Amino acid sequence: MIKGYHLKKNVRVILNPSSGSKDPPLRVFNQLFHQTGYDWDMVITKQRCDGTILAKKAIQDGVDIVAVYGGDGTVMEVAGGLYGSNIPLAILPGGTGNVLSMELGIPHKLESACALITQPEKSQLRAIDLGLTDDEKLPAFALRAGVGLEANMLEGADRELKDRYGIFAYIMGGIQAIRDEPREARYYLTLDGQSVEKSGLTCLIANAGNFGVSGLTLDPRVKIDDGLLDVFVIRKMDLTGLFSLAASVIGVNEELDKAQHWQVRSVMIETEPVQSTQADGEMWGKSPVKIEVKPQALQIYVPV
Repeated sequence: MIKGYHLKKNVRVILNPSSGSKDPPLRVFNQLFHQTGYDWDMVITKQRCDGTILAKKAIQDGVDIVAVYGGDGTVMEVAGGLYGSNIPLAILPGGTGNVLSMELGIPHKLESACALITQPEKSQLRAIDLGLTDDEKLPAFALRAGVGLEANMLEGADRELKDRYGIFAYIMGGIQAIRDEPREARYYLTLDGQSVEKSGLTCLIANAGNFGVSGLTLDPRVKIDDGLLDVFVIRKMDLTGLFSLAASVIGVNEELDKAQHWQVRSVMIETEPVQSTQADGEMWGKSPVKIEVKPQALQIYVPV
């Protein structure tokens, strides 16, 4: 980690206006940045993938710091756009899950998160890994990707539910997925060049272990800065197990003793039949998917 990296003061804020948070962010931004002499401006996302486009534009404009206000999906887009640059990212939690913020210990309160930029003594830069994809619209993720049942669970948590019920919307989506009587798929995995064939309800590709509840993690071996991806295939479970998997979106991991686990640098996932996919809480597309880890890919402001 790098402490005291706060000499540059040109901040670009990328804001998702559909964020589930009800806090008025503009007043906070204006007050804190102007009080400390920071130059700042703001751009707004209007549709999916805008975060990536706007982050790349920030690089072209020569800004010193990019701050993102939104949930994990928006953060994922911005991180994908910043990947490959030396511009640090400040995360200002404003969404439903804010799981990456919890993973990194970033304050949930907006004023405290902004202080990581404006008050040098309170923060440092931490380098994290990213999972890189072969999809230009979704080039990277910070938390995890999922193929199969987990993606179906998230697909059931629509914008209205997320705004109204927050993190519990994901459990409601999981219940809907269970009602659809999920069946195991065949997963054809290429793990660092080695072929593995398994059956299961879902395949998780984790870069970080946090699910959004303090003290609970997917698996203690999953680290956001170890240069590895953790791949899990979760097999068929009874009804109780399926409810536990739905609850895993907010941190319950008791069913992972039924999972098969590998630590790799790259993975290719093909399925029979075709499965839905998600990344960092946003619907991605359909299988197959190809993912590799990029170690130390992004610098993020975190508390000292």
